[in-house]
Amino acid sequence: MNMLKSVIDKPLRSLAVAALALSGTGAALAPPLAAQAPSSQLDQAVAALRGISTMTADFIQTDRNGQRLAGQMTLKRPGKIRFQYQKGVPLLIVSDGKALTMVDYEVRQVQRWPISNSPLGVLLDPKRDVTRYGRLIPTGNPAVTSIEVRDRKHPEYGVITMIFVNDSGAPGGLELTSWVALDSQNKRTTMRLANQRYGVAVADNAFAYRDPRRSAPGR
Repeated sequence: MNMLKSVIDKPLRSLAVAALALSGTGAALAPPLAAQAPSSQLDQAVAALRGISTMTADFIQTDRNGQRLAGQMTLKRPGKIRFQYQKGVPLLIVSDGKALTMVDYEVRQVQRWPISNSPLGVLLDPKRDVTRYGRLIPTGNPAVTSIEVRDRKHPEYGVITMIFVNDSGAPGGLELTSWVALDSQNKRTTMRLANQRYGVAVADNAFAYRDPRRSAPGR
């Protein structure tokens, strides 16, 4: 294992576990949000998520040790997302609308999980009822909205918290600026977004990937 791999492996896999593990499908997981905070604030956050058809953004991923990686996120709803990491990082996370896939080009390994088993379903599925498995977290700032998503029946799945900032130019008047994933071992991974662009043309082949098991190593 080379030095780069040893540096990036833990934060990348922490992100992958956080992105893939939390289910949040159907069952009533948290108390109704209307009993915790004004429904209008929640409704605005839901509208912001559902208002995203396509989106691109730069991201900075930070793990609990402060290690950082950069890249670009591309989103196309329903179901498609791609995390393209900076040059030299031999990993890719991508969803083709059916499954979320982590590709490790260094060890030529591919792992796949159903989208429905991922908290990223909050971003990818416009029909997902956020009110059934999330709750609003007070921020003390009326311009900032925070939504926590967790499966209380399965604490081992971890928690993901999405942060929105008021922005009249973003869908629903809220811009998704970051999310924080906390796994069952309290390992924290933060994704911060910048240069968000909405409604851009994104081809479906942007969510394809080269299978390293069928070709030579490399990207």
